[in-house]
Amino acid sequence: MPNRLAHETSPYLLQHADNPVDWWPWSEAAFAEARRRGVAVHLSVGYSSCHWCHVLAKESFEDEAVAAYMNEHFVNIKVDREERPDVDAVYMEAVQAATGQGGWPMTVFLTPDAEPFYFGTYFPPAPRQGMPSFRQVLEGVRSAWADRRDEVADVAGKITRDLAEREISYGGTEAPGEQELAQALLGLTREYDPQRGGFGGAPKFPPSMVVEFLLRHHARTGADGALQMAQDTCERMARGGIYDQLGGGFARYSVDRDWVVPHFEKMLYDNALLCRVYAHLWRATGSELARRVALETADFMVRELRTNEGGFASALDADSDDGTGKHVEGVYYVWTPEQLRAALGDEDAELAARYFGVTDEGTFEHGSSVLQLPQQDGVFDAEKVASVKERLLAARAERPAPGRDDKIVAAWNGLAVAALAETGAYFDRPDLVDAAVAAADLLVRLHLDDHARLSRTSKDGKAGANAGVLEDYGDVAEGFLALASVTGEGVWLDFAGFLLDHVLARFTDAESGALYDTAADAEQLIRRPQDPTDNAAPSGWSAAAGALLSYAAQTGAEPHRAAAVKALGVVKALGPRVPRFIGWGLAVAEANLDGPREVAVVGPSLADEGTRTLHRTALLGTAPGAVVAVGTPESDEFPLLVDRPLQQGAPAAYVCRNFTCDAPTTDPDRLRTALSR
Repeated sequence: MPNRLAHETSPYLLQHADNPVDWWPWSEAAFAEARRRGVAVHLSVGYSSCHWCHVLAKESFEDEAVAAYMNEHFVNIKVDREERPDVDAVYMEAVQAATGQGGWPMTVFLTPDAEPFYFGTYFPPAPRQGMPSFRQVLEGVRSAWADRRDEVADVAGKITRDLAEREISYGGTEAPGEQELAQALLGLTREYDPQRGGFGGAPKFPPSMVVEFLLRHHARTGADGALQMAQDTCERMARGGIYDQLGGGFARYSVDRDWVVPHFEKMLYDNALLCRVYAHLWRATGSELARRVALETADFMVRELRTNEGGFASALDADSDDGTGKHVEGVYYVWTPEQLRAALGDEDAELAARYFGVTDEGTFEHGSSVLQLPQQDGVFDAEKVASVKERLLAARAERPAPGRDDKIVAAWNGLAVAALAETGAYFDRPDLVDAAVAAADLLVRLHLDDHARLSRTSKDGKAGANAGVLEDYGDVAEGFLALASVTGEGVWLDFAGFLLDHVLARFTDAESGALYDTAADAEQLIRRPQDPTDNAAPSGWSAAAGALLSYAAQTGAEPHRAAAVKALGVVKALGPRVPRFIGWGLAVAEANLDGPREVAVVGPSLADEGTRTLHRTALLGTAPGAVVAVGTPESDEFPLLVDRPLQQGAPAAYVCRNFTCDAPTTDPDRLRTALSR
């Protein structure tokens, strides 16, 4: 008998719809039921491609006896953290404050007033390694609730008050200057791993936003060390097992320092960010490896994540069927020498083993290897390698594929729109630009209401019930702004403006300029979440600051520029101290310090060859955060095109910065120089 989750749109919640646990979705009705019954609330938070979430579900939530105990003594609420990042953020903050660590699955016990009093993550079915079993946790919490309720209420009240009183150090309302950005670079240099690329030890996450900062810093200052760190990190990741050497695209992170063994889930946000990073690396260096990885990652997103509605699905699972009905992590992606021989024959299997670093001992479990591109002597026949890759990909396609989380998350689709639009423009792939337009169109049709308010998610052409949070408004605006620069269609600039007006009105503290993750009129949780740090994706704070700055450069809108500069105050405070965790904020600060530059390209038509050459040159400029408008002199789609005539009948480019403009030029080489110095 399905439980209450059967009518939800989240694939993660639907995965639990047949559990014997009487799950509730997050709702006031669930807390009202807890008050009526006089029981505590068990809150379980996860997401569909989370390996340990599946393990906990299989071990405990599918166990009839455990489920019966949960149903008798608790109201059980299941939350998809990707649908409700606000709920996740508030209670994760409590978990981390109480235990010093966090992660998913997240397990929190609450009073019927939603105040937390006991925390954890994964609990095993039997005690091990100092961890109590999940059943022991349930029994301990039930006992405390039954016998010491006043004490529990006091603890919950104190935790809630402590959370409410926590303040972020904003660093005032001044954007970072040369000094802070130089300190941030120095801090990154100290944490850099010169042998392997990347920052810190294991597990190692792809530092996409930090690399964007390094590329922009190099473009503005000429600092060779910044470019070297960016290049070496990108090359190491692209050669490692974290990158899918057959199908393109990146896994969530590497469990080791050498990028060899990934945690195999593939997330839309990682791949959108990294696709854009590698495209920008190619723009800065001309690296053939960067070009290949950008295009392969873009093709992966379109091939494996695009939905029937034209948007992009959230993730592919780490686990898949190993052929026996058992779900195993990574089994879809790894190879043994025997499997290579079965797919390729002896001779080509030997070549593939050398080329991809497949050994008898293996680099993963049970003697299997994650495919890599190890540095080695000798030259491989390019046609032979291409044939081997094609046949291995075909053989892999015969394996049971990992599950896909088909929900569309607005923020992550905004990141994908930006990446695909720019990658398509750089490499003359109009099909990728078309894919970006289709996703943007879906966001407008399905996620935007009549007042330009965003829904966080949709699935199968139906918008979800949850309101968009700050990262949705910031990242979708970022995607629309990139699309406007690439296509010359001003309607995308207009839509970005609608979203950013909401940021100013509903997400910004009028006095301090600080930003909140939820709107002023959103559901009131025990704390209004507010996190400026960039983690797996840009924080809402950084994303909004970047989009506000670009929009102001395109339109001259002073309130938007002032809001962006105020928001960058937190980057001034955190950038020199924790640069790894505010990479996108630092990248936006680089754009602010550079201007950003405003480029207007005018021509007799967008199809005119000279106009297209100047437009492409403008898009390929490396000036941090430069914005581009393209159109005819009569166009009213972009404010930057106003009063920009042709030069003696020829297409022309105008470059402005900080209220000062260069002389217009008809020469692509002069434009290139103006955008790279």
